[in-house]
Amino acid sequence: METTLRGVGVSHGVAIGEVRHMGTAVLEPPAKQIPAQDAEREQGRARKAVEAVAADLMARGNLAGGEAQAVLEAQAMIAQDPELMADVDRRVAVGSTAERGIYDAFSHYRELLAGAGEYMAGRVADLDDVRNRIVARLLGVPMPGVPDSDEPYVLIARDLAPADTALLDPALVLGFVTEEGGPTSHSAILARALGVPAVVALPGAGELAEGTVVAVDGSTGEIFVDPSAEKRAELEAAAAARKAALAASTGPGATSDGHKVPLLANVGGPADVPAAVEAGAEGVGLFRTEFLFLDDSTKAPTEEKQVEAYRQVLEAFPEGRVVVRVLDAGADKPLDFLTPTDEPNPALGVRGLRSLLDHPEVLRTQLTALAKAAEGLPVYLEVMAPMVADRADAKAFADACREAGLRAKFGAMVEIPSAALRARSILQEVEFLSLGTNDLAQYTFAADRQVGAVSRLQDPWQPALLDLVALSAESAKAEGKSCGVCGEAASDPLLACVLTGLGVTSLSMGAASIPYVRATLAKYTLAQCERAAAAARAADSAEEARKAAQAVLSGE
Repeated sequence: METTLRGVGVSHGVAIGEVRHMGTAVLEPPAKQIPAQDAEREQGRARKAVEAVAADLMARGNLAGGEAQAVLEAQAMIAQDPELMADVDRRVAVGSTAERGIYDAFSHYRELLAGAGEYMAGRVADLDDVRNRIVARLLGVPMPGVPDSDEPYVLIARDLAPADTALLDPALVLGFVTEEGGPTSHSAILARALGVPAVVALPGAGELAEGTVVAVDGSTGEIFVDPSAEKRAELEAAAAARKAALAASTGPGATSDGHKVPLLANVGGPADVPAAVEAGAEGVGLFRTEFLFLDDSTKAPTEEKQVEAYRQVLEAFPEGRVVVRVLDAGADKPLDFLTPTDEPNPALGVRGLRSLLDHPEVLRTQLTALAKAAEGLPVYLEVMAPMVADRADAKAFADACREAGLRAKFGAMVEIPSAALRARSILQEVEFLSLGTNDLAQYTFAADRQVGAVSRLQDPWQPALLDLVALSAESAKAEGKSCGVCGEAASDPLLACVLTGLGVTSLSMGAASIPYVRATLAKYTLAQCERAAAAARAADSAEEARKAAQAVLSGE
């Protein structure tokens, strides 16, 4: 009998297939004592296993490229954390085996993270994955992971580690469903990059029996269990119509009455550029530069290395707009040479622009490298700072850009509610705003973007978040300046119409979402988008806001 479940849709498309579950296994090694003379050998085994796992994660990142590469390199850094390894050595020295020492040291660190507030607790899944990989190598057993199958299937998991998500084969994995995660979790972001339909934060997903046929609608978040022939036909027809609309939609982003809304791409490095160009991106709205800095957490990359990487991206968009975010370190992207190691809650500490202002030489080198990379190119370069809190932050960044001789527009990201509330003040110092809706939601609702239990508060349809977007856009319009959105909210085609109606002047997203957003925007006038935006803001919940906007746009 057909039943319907609902999670959070995070990647567009429909997938119909049999359920296969992510492999699981108990990887807790036995707690046996070793003779004192074996301690040095066991410590060596532990170090070799750690190095091998770190190398494997780096290799997976190199294969995947782009967003996935940055995530996996961060995991490799977790594996090699010197404090963790010192704890392992201590445990082995008093009688633990290598595998038990790893297990207990990581478990202790896990408890610390779990009790350090929701933001850090969200990193527990990544830590568990690294621990399991090291222990599996030491025990000589296969790492639990994506199931072997000759036939395409829908993957079900409690959560997906970045190392697994990054290398999913879309030819076999039709779509996936997880119990944990949220719309801005690593799994969601990587699913969109792969173009695989996905639903996250679905309680009880693990109870779906192996081999059960399900239909996954990554746009609505609905899961149809044992769908009828009629439901399958309905979903397949909708998917075919969507595909035809995508193929017919080309050119710059605009509403049906010609109001231009440039559609830009979010990129994590040169590896993401081909997909952005193929999708028809009109430029880059968010160039994350962290990928360069994660190679070595002990020192910043040289100016020459930065110039080479930046120029590769700038050259891909002649006459286009490329918005570069300077290094956003801290919180879940710590760097030994830049960020404090003893903060009780790094998400609320020294991160983003705060770190760079504490280390002006790192910011100066990056800005100088960007200036050199843009020399002689017709590209429209814009540079923005992450985690701007007030006018003083904006001024400090703009001054640093001018001192570095950077000929570009200087901007500020709106990720903190204070920046939205005081946007007109900030715009006295910079030339544009860019809304990072992922962090803005996190800080507005005190809801960690990696924790499935609070995913409803991470929903970008929350009316309070839409209010902050509107306030920022209205402030920019009053100052004669631009205000774009580069958070994951822009990848939702319906929400893209609402953002346009709120006054947002450009939308930036993962390349795979650009055709969907372009096709949807082209169906409605600016006035319709404005009415949908007003209806969404008048609602009291994210679900009501979504339904209200849909009703307006569908003419109900």
